[in-house]
Amino acid sequence: MAMTHYQQATKRTELPSMGVEGSNAFLADLAISEDPDKTIVGGFFRMEKSDKPLVYTYTYHEMKIIVEGEMIISDETGQEVHARAGDVFYFPKGSVITFQSPSVGLGFFCGQRREGEA
Repeated sequence: MAMTHYQQATKRTELPSMGVEGSNAFLADLAISEDPDKTIVGGFFRMEKSDKPLVYTYTYHEMKIIVEGEMIISDETGQEVHARAGDVFYFPKGSVITFQSPSVGLGFFCGQRREGEA
């Protein structure tokens, strides 16, 4: 099987709003596996400074790496990280994660879910 190459993906991917009022959160699935038993999805998530943070409950396992900018990411235990480019996160299924940004941040994610289930 041939690989797929997404040249300069961070520069050309249009990210639609996640539709959370007051929160400037944007997400787009980019690559989706074709394995029906172990589907994974990869794509980009952008958080911009906004009045309201994004609080997200994960119904699947996900890994995220911050590729540009900065985000403040916290969980339901009170742990909070001021994330910058190069920081990697694992969000287990069932975790409640809060995303915000003092400016703007872009992350790449890989989640164990089907396309459009975020």
